[in-house]
Amino acid sequence: MNILVTGANGQLGNEMRIVAQGSKDNYIFTDVNRVEGVETTYLDITDLEAIRAIVAAEKVDAVVNCAAYTNVDAAQTNVTLAEKLNADAPENLAKAMKEVGGLLVQISTDYVFGKEPYNVPCREDQKGTPSGVYGLTKLHGEQKIQESGCKYVIIRTAWLYSEFGKNFCKTMMNLTSAESVAARVAAGKPAGLKVVFDQVGTPTYALDLARAIEVILADYKGEMRQSEYCKAGIYHFSNEGVCSWYDFTKMIAEYSGQTGCDVQPCHSHEFPSPVKRPAYSVLDKTRIKEVFGVEVPYWTDSLRKCIANLKNV
Repeated sequence: MNILVTGANGQLGNEMRIVAQGSKDNYIFTDVNRVEGVETTYLDITDLEAIRAIVAAEKVDAVVNCAAYTNVDAAQTNVTLAEKLNADAPENLAKAMKEVGGLLVQISTDYVFGKEPYNVPCREDQKGTPSGVYGLTKLHGEQKIQESGCKYVIIRTAWLYSEFGKNFCKTMMNLTSAESVAARVAAGKPAGLKVVFDQVGTPTYALDLARAIEVILADYKGEMRQSEYCKAGIYHFSNEGVCSWYDFTKMIAEYSGQTGCDVQPCHSHEFPSPVKRPAYSVLDKTRIKEVFGVEVPYWTDSLRKCIANLKNV
């Protein structure tokens, strides 16, 4: 099977590269950004004709779209760009897959929820009520894929982190380090950190998500010649368990051995933002486990593994 991965130099894209190393399938990794020493085919997914050309040339059977506009705050003032990358571009991929009878695996987000208050894990059929532009444009992307008539699997995830790029885990490892504490003290700033405790969800180790995608692709491979894919639809994937950003930070500091930083809980209003984040965005993973048999690790177990990898780099 020929699998095209977009956004291949981002967090999830790099984890897909790791998964691909043990696969017998042919992966084509694409991005608009080049990374020295990393083989990448240039592809602008806002260009439908460019997508059609590479799909034809590589005889693509499935696309995994890891590309997106993910700056939640900046999206509030870059509405057109966010809509182009998060909604129009996935629609282009869906059209191209519809034309060749292929599968589109689209990565979406817990930010499609959040405006309405709730305190139980979000299910796939829960109505999307995004509180900001980022979530709204990702929801539009979902809708356009569904309307395209292509075979699709949309996976909503949350709080993604990995060994690659910029993410919360790596940021907090740095901020809780002895060097950062000393630098803050030298600058006359508080030595400790305040982290919000009133936003609750579940972290997702990008490698775990990549492995879940691998399971879905393997399942599709057995049915790819069918006119329909009976398991098409929306699914949720994050690691198991529940925590706040404060809890997440405490575990990051503990597992990385940075116990000298005083981490304290605070309210969201102490860190004003252009957009209101979901207060509770725990995702219900029942469906992906039942339909595909995906195993979902507990969040602290995966965090330990990621931090161990980062410390060995």
